[in-house]
Amino acid sequence: MTKPSTTEKLRVIARAPFHVYYDGEADAVSGKNRIGEFSVLPGHADFFSMLVPGPIEIHTEDATTSFTVESGLVTVRQNEVYIFVNV
Repeated sequence: MTKPSTTEKLRVIARAPFHVYYDGEADAVSGKNRIGEFSVLPGHADFFSMLVPGPIEIHTEDATTSFTVESGLVTVRQNEVYIFVNV
């Protein structure tokens, strides 16, 4: 894992089959899998997980976007985060 820099951002896309929840840059993403809560910051190691019911939070410098999922998948690779909601 590389050390996060204060200028690095995550590229985040969160979508359901017919709805886009978020598409843009972010400072952090938080969610929940069957192990517990997790957060993704710039420089995070490659990561793949199934989501459990609960909130997803996408944090930017100006605001936090939050939505609830019943299920889904999250994948992280090279500062790109893809969240597939209710699939």
